[in-house]
Amino acid sequence: MKFRVEREVLAEAVTWVARALPNRAPVPVLAGLLIEAGDDDTVTLSAYDYEISARLTIAAEVSEAGTVLVLGRLLADICRNLPNRPIELAADGHKVQVTCGSSRFALLQMPADDYPTLPISPEGSGTIDGTTFTQAVAQVAVAADRGDTLPILTGVRVEIEGDTMTLLATDRYRLAMRELTWSPQATDANHVALVPARLLSDTAKSLGASGSVEIALGSAAGGDGLVGFEAGSRRTTTRLLDGEYPKVTSIFPTSVETEAVVDTAALVEAVKRVSLVAERNTPVRLRFTDGQVSIEAGAGDDAQASEAVECTLTGPEIEIGFNPHFLLDGLGAVGTPLTRLQFTQPSRPAVLCGQSEPGAAPDLRYRYVLMPVRFPA
Repeated sequence: MKFRVEREVLAEAVTWVARALPNRAPVPVLAGLLIEAGDDDTVTLSAYDYEISARLTIAAEVSEAGTVLVLGRLLADICRNLPNRPIELAADGHKVQVTCGSSRFALLQMPADDYPTLPISPEGSGTIDGTTFTQAVAQVAVAADRGDTLPILTGVRVEIEGDTMTLLATDRYRLAMRELTWSPQATDANHVALVPARLLSDTAKSLGASGSVEIALGSAAGGDGLVGFEAGSRRTTTRLLDGEYPKVTSIFPTSVETEAVVDTAALVEAVKRVSLVAERNTPVRLRFTDGQVSIEAGAGDDAQASEAVECTLTGPEIEIGFNPHFLLDGLGAVGTPLTRLQFTQPSRPAVLCGQSEPGAAPDLRYRYVLMPVRFPA
């Protein structure tokens, strides 16, 4: 194998594929990055750890076709630090020679024959705008569980009915749901998949800038239990989580007693400042009255802080407590200048959604449900 390619092209490609490499490979060969140089002047880079796979094809001047396997993260580090000149990779016995200007590296070849076969992605189910997909995943993944007590809650539930896609995640203390439109191949498309939140977030961020993302769900030869994503020449698959996701949509309140509309940025800054004195696992107190919301933290002999932000209130006044970090996550995900908060009782979940301007209707495509926290006695 021997080929020549621009440094920026190879560095970007290797870095992207290396994201799929495991932090601690269960077997040494899974730490490798597979490089396949073809007769058609293309080079395909692949990585796979039995959970997630990544494959990317780039154009290169191929002098000799062939396949090699080298340590992926080491190659990524080398490529990022080489001078901005063309790179040549060539197999030489048990080594792979990397040459760039006067820089030369010799990497040990790993046994490519022992590398597992990459999974076959399911057939394409449809496409979605990359920017919209990236934003939607970020809005929902923030509510996924980060622990491992209940693995099923570490996923994002993706439900598809026709041209509507609904993303849902919860960690039992908050719930985030985003509805968006996509372009399915079949008008009667109907799928439900539970995708690991961290992997879905990484995939959306890395593919979203490509303009359009193809999503592959459903059954295919060798594709059961997988979801595939493709944008341009980048292709990745992720193994789905097993299990029945809890029916958490019943958490959404069926009625609203009080609504408050607040400037999102102003409330975020106020909560950040006030929560500086909040002890771990203690809430910030929000008191909504006509014309303002007062944010307070701390009590008794502890440090205390308070701040007020203007708001428009409809309905009875209400006082409620929230975990400040969860509240900030929701406010940060709303993505609109104004936030509408909907309440029933101080002991019942509250709903956050976006609003573009005063007097406008709420944007219910994204809703963030937050469980209240009792005030310390």
